[in-house]
Amino acid sequence: MEFGKQNLLVMVRKTDFGAYLAEKTSDEEQVLLPKKWVPSDLEIGDPITVFLYKDSEDRPVATTVSPKITLGEVARLKVSALAGIGAFLDWGLEKELFLPFREQTRKVKAGEEVLVALYLDKSQRLCATMKLYPYLSTRPPYQMGDEVKGTVYEISDNFGIFVAVDDRYQGLIPKREAAGAGAVVGETISARVSRVHEDGKLDLDLRKKAYLQMDEDADRLLSLLGENGGKLPVHDKSSPEQIRQVTGMSKNEFKRAVGRLYKERKIRLLADGIEEA
Repeated sequence: MEFGKQNLLVMVRKTDFGAYLAEKTSDEEQVLLPKKWVPSDLEIGDPITVFLYKDSEDRPVATTVSPKITLGEVARLKVSALAGIGAFLDWGLEKELFLPFREQTRKVKAGEEVLVALYLDKSQRLCATMKLYPYLSTRPPYQMGDEVKGTVYEISDNFGIFVAVDDRYQGLIPKREAAGAGAVVGETISARVSRVHEDGKLDLDLRKKAYLQMDEDADRLLSLLGENGGKLPVHDKSSPEQIRQVTGMSKNEFKRAVGRLYKERKIRLLADGIEEA
């Protein structure tokens, strides 16, 4: 019998408070199906599909109710209550699902929906986690250049922004591309697939293809000029780090945008930067 999953069992005996189920009628390992879930026509030896979990007193129990998530799956669940040790989620069963503090990648709020996976803790209790990396698929249907949507589920200073593409597939905005993105955990983002690794993991880029991005970058530069008194202290000889810090763009993106604006006579090039024409 597998906790956290649907199991096909048989009834081995019936009591006043429910029915006991096992994999075979001769098995000693049995689990209780409370009376309110026992079909009136269920007889000894009859098969029945049930979900197995532990009740509020940590006793194994079966139910015919299908939860909103099963072991190893990822789903969006509503935060029903907060507690001193974590949060509780509505997963469709009487006993709410526990989301420990240590499994949260940000502080959650009552009433919001969070993307979680279902796992068994060391005590064999079913719990939720927002650390989705091990539970996301590496068999995506996407190719390089495809536009995708996903949910930010973790942000790492070492690796970048981890994204659950379609809330199902492993995606990462690498650290070099994530600088200045301003993403937050739980946010839904649109991105472009920049690489599909051999193991099926996706690298993502928040910026569009160059010819589409150029117009947006040019508009962004004009806005930045307006916000900074008509002048920016970066030019084509500035370091990539300085350009990224001032504009949020890579050096190539900055140069393309500057070229566009200069050609349209909207800016002037200075020895120490650029300014509005």
